[in-house]
Amino acid sequence: MINKVDLFFENAELISEKLGIVPLLYGSLGLEYLTGYNLNADDIDILIPKIYVREKWPIFKSLLEENGYVLIDENEHEFVKYNICYAFSYIEDLQPFAGICIDEIPVLSKNNVQFRLLSLTQYLKVYTASSKDGYRINTREKKDIEKISFIKNLL
Repeated sequence: MINKVDLFFENAELISEKLGIVPLLYGSLGLEYLTGYNLNADDIDILIPKIYVREKWPIFKSLLEENGYVLIDENEHEFVKYNICYAFSYIEDLQPFAGICIDEIPVLSKNNVQFRLLSLTQYLKVYTASSKDGYRINTREKKDIEKISFIKNLL
């Protein structure tokens, strides 16, 4: 079975070495990594600087495609590799969305690959904000509420 965390680090190493990006491991997989609990993450959510999904998108997209990633949704910045979906979004959106300042997110290192990871308190802010988001209320409300409860129990 493919380990999604290992796939994140494979991607993080690539975009770090080639573009100098320090990605944030986000979503359920990030929460799994942080807590050690299996939350059945179905994709790999990665936050990167907005410039790479805007002005430098052709460079970013080409790098991934040259390394076996297949673009499946340009609007959502989603790629597939090893039958796993990688979804990229802007790290800058954390401030207006959940009140999380990028500078407050620690930079960690694993096998000489730098990455960012939210704290439990920051994850609580994200899932609380998500639970009020129109799209997520309709599609993920139960999972978000479960994650909020899970995080509160750990805190």
